[in-house]
Amino acid sequence: MSLIQLTIKGISYSQTQSGAYALVLSEMEGTRTLPIIIGAFEAQSIAIALETEIKPPRPLTHDLFKTFSDRFSVTVKEVIIHKLVDGVFFSSLVCEKDGVEEVLDARTSDAIAIAVRFQAPIYTYENILEKAGIFLKIEEEFGIEDTPESEEDVIDIDTLILKKESSFSDVSLEELHDQLNTAVSDENYELAAKIRDEISKRS
Repeated sequence: MSLIQLTIKGISYSQTQSGAYALVLSEMEGTRTLPIIIGAFEAQSIAIALETEIKPPRPLTHDLFKTFSDRFSVTVKEVIIHKLVDGVFFSSLVCEKDGVEEVLDARTSDAIAIAVRFQAPIYTYENILEKAGIFLKIEEEFGIEDTPESEEDVIDIDTLILKKESSFSDVSLEELHDQLNTAVSDENYELAAKIRDEISKRS
């Protein structure tokens, strides 16, 4: 069965589980998405890896895995989401060392946090997308206009992509930079991301 490559579309607060997040994966060539419920720590770890401006003062667990792997010449080639049972996704890390390939079982949230750090592709199978995938009603700003015929299978993207409402309208740009540095030092990455977004809007 052929593999379908996915990309990370965004992370949102879970509407069904308190304290959890929905990681939204999207097929590279198509409009189907795969929402996966993950924990707050894994969501934070993935978000940090996707950011270029936020560097944690101490390595997170997945950063340590990347450093350890680099030190011992282990490469993560790809991540495959290979099974879905009772709403739980199962994934594998395809690793390589000295030309020898090994496949390791991993939680999907951990596998994707690691894949981002290795810039490794993420794949799944058609039957999993058929079973758990949904269509997004993508606005024109995302460059996709096609939508499925059945409205029952459509979820608006605003319900899935995390919107960070700004509460910094009265704060100067210089103060924002100071707050960003403080938030990173305190390892409050969720706040740091919101401040970063406000700075980007003003640039």
